[in-house]
Amino acid sequence: MLNFIVFYLLDTCRMEITRICQWLSLLICVLLLLQTEGVPVGITFVENAVAKGAVCLDGSPPAYHFNKGSGAGINNWIVHFEGGGWCNNVTTCLSRRDTRLGSSKKMDTSLSFSGFFSNSKKFNPDFYDWNRIKVRYCDGSSFTGDVEAVDPKTNLHFRGARVFAVVVEDLLAKGMKNAQNAIISGCSAGGLASILNCDRFKSLLPATTKVKCLADAGFFINVKDVSGAQRIEEFYSQVVQTHGSAKNLPTSCTSRLRPGLCFFPQNVVSQISTPIFFVNAAYDSWQIKNILAPGAADPHGQWRECKLDIKNCSPNQLSVMQGFRTDFLRAFSVVGNGASKGHFIDGCYAHCQTGIQETWLRNDSPVVAKTVRN
Repeated sequence: MLNFIVFYLLDTCRMEITRICQWLSLLICVLLLLQTEGVPVGITFVENAVAKGAVCLDGSPPAYHFNKGSGAGINNWIVHFEGGGWCNNVTTCLSRRDTRLGSSKKMDTSLSFSGFFSNSKKFNPDFYDWNRIKVRYCDGSSFTGDVEAVDPKTNLHFRGARVFAVVVEDLLAKGMKNAQNAIISGCSAGGLASILNCDRFKSLLPATTKVKCLADAGFFINVKDVSGAQRIEEFYSQVVQTHGSAKNLPTSCTSRLRPGLCFFPQNVVSQISTPIFFVNAAYDSWQIKNILAPGAADPHGQWRECKLDIKNCSPNQLSVMQGFRTDFLRAFSVVGNGASKGHFIDGCYAHCQTGIQETWLRNDSPVVAKTVRN
């Protein structure tokens, strides 16, 4: 019946009989797109977190979007941490304080769930009936910061680690305490959060829960930029210093290295005991744009067009990008081939792939040996 209505409306619209018909056709197309590509999920504010000091940069409560599981998946959970870069000093943190990346007051009240988060068995056969949560990112430290003092001149709160703890606590009270399976995941800065907090997440759940970690585009590497400077190393050190993150980074790393270096997964992953899986592009587009060829390293804009579209890259620039791939794979080699660590590293020029239907599960999605999913 639905197909008949759709075809009828589309046909009549092509004939341009009425403007109302065009509107109805558009509405049906949008509904069909939502059915296949994503479902809107409302926001939940953790209001009691404020009293605990677990707040966003501006002091507002943390938030997440929760699509409840059903049937056989009712006791299985995916807790996904949103990405969005970092702020490394008061100036950069102030620039994001009054945006969605620093305040829950500025966040969209609804997010679309697709890919890894879809509730469609067709488009997400393994996890469609799980409890699926997207935790919003508003602290600028990959959920690692914890500074008690708040400067009244800036009203900046560096409390990412507290946000992490209070969100998990809230979800435990809403049923995750009964979880049979639980996955902590994240994209970009959230993917880094899932690495740095992997063992911590497991420690907060019941001992009977089978816990695994998934990092999507979270394996940021320590590499020189095109000018020869080690900017990302300095930047991460500033992030850790500003947010007071050192005490919340894995002690297996901070006992050996400077805290700023423990923001790099390559210095942390070998000591992670919880099973973890990595999804990353070897030609990670964000890292190429912001770590390999940031604007500060390219004052004359020679990389500008290349970063916008790799079809515009010169042979020399493509060679530099190939070198980045080599550096990435070398850094990633520390992951090894143990039973508790797995990975899917593709050759795409991309960043974050699990939450997008095109790269998660579709006819033209990346595959291994012509196998869409194992």
